[in-house]
Amino acid sequence: MFTAYRWSIMHVQFLRMLPFAIATATIGYSSSASAAGTTAGTTISNTATASYTDPGGNTQTANSNQVDITVDELLDVSVATADPGPVPVSPGAINQVLSFTITNTGNGAEAFDLTATSSIGGDQFDPTTTSIVIDTNNNGAYDAGVDTVYTNGSNALTLTPDQSQRVFVLSTIPGGSADLDRGFLDLTAAARTGSGSAGTIFAGQGQGGGDAVVGSTGADGTDRGIYVVQSAAMTFIKSATVLDPFGGTKSVPGSIVTYTLVATVSGTGSLANLTIGDTVPANTTYQAGSLTFQGNGMTDAADADAGAFAGNAVSVQLGTVAGGQTRTVTFKVRID
Repeated sequence: MFTAYRWSIMHVQFLRMLPFAIATATIGYSSSASAAGTTAGTTISNTATASYTDPGGNTQTANSNQVDITVDELLDVSVATADPGPVPVSPGAINQVLSFTITNTGNGAEAFDLTATSSIGGDQFDPTTTSIVIDTNNNGAYDAGVDTVYTNGSNALTLTPDQSQRVFVLSTIPGGSADLDRGFLDLTAAARTGSGSAGTIFAGQGQGGGDAVVGSTGADGTDRGIYVVQSAAMTFIKSATVLDPFGGTKSVPGSIVTYTLVATVSGTGSLANLTIGDTVPANTTYQAGSLTFQGNGMTDAADADAGAFAGNAVSVQLGTVAGGQTRTVTFKVRID
């Protein structure tokens, strides 16, 4: 009875120690965590240890068999627009860039197929995708001829766990788009191993030889980029006032004619490199120093200010003018 009693006690002690032994062994062999936990293909091994005192009063130990578990691959991905807001474009513009960040949130290296979709609805136009481009030099900006053009089925985007990659989608904007029209474009990244409902299993296709299991994202992520048309148009009006030598408004020799040139830009976009120019008409003589811009006098020489008189013509460089703004130039001639 004594022997049976002692063995019973030791058996209970062994059972109590077993969870601790397993936990200790598991902690000792765990690998560093990634986006979705332990890296796919990692082997988790443990061996339990029991100790007891035999009937002769000697301490004995016994090791269990080793249990090995291979961590399966979890397939997850996120896609997020990298633009701070809608990207302004003009009608008919080509190679207009939307930026996205794709992140492998799974626990294994995975190849992702990329798809751009613009026939979505709820917008005013469908941008035409011309290419998807991978930010090869990782500077966050599209560099033509430097960044790699993605080709579906040829150069899939492969990411390690936690790795992110900037991707650009280039599109052409329809020529008939109106000011403030919007065009939506969705970029989808899907795990090449497979996607579907969370928990879907692709047997034997995971990194390290285990299974691949679809995670909470469905192994495909999508986010939306937006183009917004910011077009601009200009109306250009020229007018003249006459002051004759007698204080009247008759156009006689000696009268001074003041020409006023008004450029008004409308729309939400802007016009770049806007220049106003006018040739002094025949039978008149330009009046030196009469050129003004926005009511301020300018020199006739081509110098630091925006205006000049050369070759019997005036010109004023207005630069970029945004919609809703007006620029006014005046100059004077005398009727010969």
